Amino acid sequence: MKIVLMSMPDVAAVIMHESAFHMPNNGIASIGANIDPGHEVFIIDLIRKRRRVRRYVTETLLRIRPDVVGLSAMAWQYRTCTQLVRLIKRLLPNVKIVLGGYHATLMHEEIAVSEEAPLIDFIVRGEGEEVFRRLINALNGQDRFEEIPSLSYHRGNGFVHNPRGALLDLSQLKLPIRDRRRLTWGYHIMNDKVEVIETSRGCTRTCNFCSMNHMYGRTFRSFPMERILADIDDIYINRRTRWIFVADDNLVLEPDRVLALCDAIIARRYRGLNFVVQADCITMSRHEEMVRRMAQAGFKTIFLGIENVSKKNLKVAGKGNIVAASRQAVANCHKYGIMVVAGMIFGFPDDDEEDIIENYRFLKAIEADTSYCQILTPYPKTGMRQYLLDEGLVTNADDFTRYNGMWANVRTRHLSAEELQYLVWYHQQKVMGWWEPSERVRRRGPLWTGIWIYAFRPVLKIILGRQLRKYGWRGRYERHFRRIPEVNRFRDLDLA
Repeated sequence: MKIVLMSMPDVAAVIMHESAFHMPNNGIASIGANIDPGHEVFIIDLIRKRRRVRRYVTETLLRIRPDVVGLSAMAWQYRTCTQLVRLIKRLLPNVKIVLGGYHATLMHEEIAVSEEAPLIDFIVRGEGEEVFRRLINALNGQDRFEEIPSLSYHRGNGFVHNPRGALLDLSQLKLPIRDRRRLTWGYHIMNDKVEVIETSRGCTRTCNFCSMNHMYGRTFRSFPMERILADIDDIYINRRTRWIFVADDNLVLEPDRVLALCDAIIARRYRGLNFVVQADCITMSRHEEMVRRMAQAGFKTIFLGIENVSKKNLKVAGKGNIVAASRQAVANCHKYGIMVVAGMIFGFPDDDEEDIIENYRFLKAIEADTSYCQILTPYPKTGMRQYLLDEGLVTNADDFTRYNGMWANVRTRHLSAEELQYLVWYHQQKVMGWWEPSERVRRRGPLWTGIWIYAFRPVLKIILGRQLRKYGWRGRYERHFRRIPEVNRFRDLDLA
């Protein structure tokens, strides 16, 4: 059986331009690797084919003529996913279409009664490796749809949703596909090659704006150390890649495990190996020795979920008061030369303009190397979404294309959605100003930071300065946000 697994081309250009970061989808690569032998599997990351999505998909699928196409999508990518489903069914009417990923998991009941439901054959919910493996076997007559947990499938005029299955034993999973079965290439962070790994799955934190608990529950499971090191070796030796993004939801939940991992990496004496990870502020603030060892092992960039500096907002988010921990976590990282990407969320129910300014001033004060600022988004099935709906604060409940953190889909008790959108943008310009790469960042990327400092930034200052004189702040804002929707508009798919 021929199988194609595909991730979406949509990007969320929150930090930098949409062409700056293109990383492979580790989920579909893992699912493909764990299909039983005897099948031909191909992986496509459409993020590398953004300029000609329809042409590439058409040419590739007509050449391969797969029996099954699996598509993975987040909520804000789902519109593109349905466009691709329609295109694929026109090209290959008999192909089996399988949806997976976060949106399919959270919204399977809604998808099952949607306009596009007749074009979808199966929905894989939650962890996909075992469900998809058994689904392929069932299509081959070696298993039964009704006996596969976490599978949704057509029966009659509707869908049957089998009960959720148990979480997987991660020690049984094979390494993700990174060889020639992966048809797309050129993954990068700025001008450096990058690959993606997992060392764990799940998170035990109580953040109510996050969808993670719907995938794994409030659990934390780690891969065996031997498997993690084999994964790193595959990237370092076989892929000859020196930057690794660790896709764990929260790498540092078990500090002793992190220390053991760092010691194992240090002992292998990789040269020039760099890790980018996500971590929580509390753990990073309380375990300085862990931070020191992480820096020694090559953990060069850490995304910290600071979220907000307002105690009332942190309480609403289910985070607790982590302001002091955020300061200490950043200080610990900087002490050992680790670059910090500070995550901040605006648009909590009681936010006004002063709250927005206060949060930006906090980012400035802690000297975060860069920031990942989003507007609170009512993601499907989260506790935060229900709270905001109950309070009448959701202004866009249905257009998921805007659920990528860049758009105001809510209002506050003091600001309309339009005011919130503008003020978050405006005060980022006024308080944060032009990005000045720290010495840590310059050492990491001397080429692209040099291009930014001596080429792009001076030119942009001239261009945007002229716009400001001609149009004012509102005019600049409107011009900026006219471009943003076009980033993920694939007009060739519209034509399809």
